[in-house]
Amino acid sequence: MENPLTPEVLADPVQLTRVLVDIESVSLNEKAIADCVEEVLRGVPHLSTYRHGNTVMARTDLGRSQRVVLAGHLDTVPLNNNFPSTMRGDLMYGCGTSDMKSGTAYALHLAVTLPEPRYDVTYFFYEAEEIESRYNGLNLVAQAFPEWLEADFAVLLEPTYGIVEAGCQGTMRSVVTTTGVRAHSARSWHGVNAIHAAGEVLRRLQTYEARRVTIDGCDYREGMNAVRINGGVAGNVVPDLCEIEVNYRFAPDRTPAEAEAHLREVFAGFEVRVTDTAAGAAPGLEAAPAKEFLAAVGAAPIGKLGWTDVARFAAMGIPALNFGPGDPNLAHHPDEHVEISKIRDGAATLHRWLAPA
Repeated sequence: MENPLTPEVLADPVQLTRVLVDIESVSLNEKAIADCVEEVLRGVPHLSTYRHGNTVMARTDLGRSQRVVLAGHLDTVPLNNNFPSTMRGDLMYGCGTSDMKSGTAYALHLAVTLPEPRYDVTYFFYEAEEIESRYNGLNLVAQAFPEWLEADFAVLLEPTYGIVEAGCQGTMRSVVTTTGVRAHSARSWHGVNAIHAAGEVLRRLQTYEARRVTIDGCDYREGMNAVRINGGVAGNVVPDLCEIEVNYRFAPDRTPAEAEAHLREVFAGFEVRVTDTAAGAAPGLEAAPAKEFLAAVGAAPIGKLGWTDVARFAAMGIPALNFGPGDPNLAHHPDEHVEISKIRDGAATLHRWLAPA
């Protein structure tokens, strides 16, 4: 297949977004798009380019005093009758338009067209962000080549609708279990119904008051919700087991251990099993490149409600922010789209920040 990432396409972040969207890359199927990106970057003389799996990294080595990262994932959620892309006025529709090929287009556009940025820049185009962490390209790089991630500051090009979303929430998945005694449903008084016992778990969730906290001027609202219930044996059996899966989103001032302690406090008296945890990330606004980036954006940051790979950089002591043109409310939506004007405005912002004075 001829590479559709031509010089004309690479010069225009809007055209580039559409071409990237039209290369199908549902998670674990990123080879085709990674091949195209790698081929382009290996032809750029001011970049050193490497690949690990379907993650492509390119970097400048200009001897600048500071290094920044621009990172965008190549994968999308499964298609939902929204492929290939379509245009309607100022809107581009299609899977990945908002989350996050319009942001990834920024990194590829700048990597090719900005040979002498004011910082040294590492560009990541990584695989499998939308699925389990064990497949995530940045996670795999951190295990195999951690030196690739070293930087003074990072920007994850996630959808933020053109403003800075600082840090991110932590996330914890757990299973709260209720137990009972099996019996024939015609003689239910001989048993104890575990599904009925789940009512108390749900009551606690229904009345739960989410904590709000402000960190470095950014507001974070926590949340705790039941996301799945499993239980039942047969249509004529009183069940002896019910499992309620709970997702807890916690502010970045809480460690995973503190979040787990709070979760167990909420469900005191029930068996609680934590199945997955990812720490949050503090806003990271004090680094000099971050302050200069905020000045280029020209708007106050807000807290990121959700988890993103900024947490991976924060865990390494690297401050990181989220910034991209897509609307986060449209991520994974069947009507997913991005505004052309937002793509152009964000590209101009990044160019102002990175271009030499």
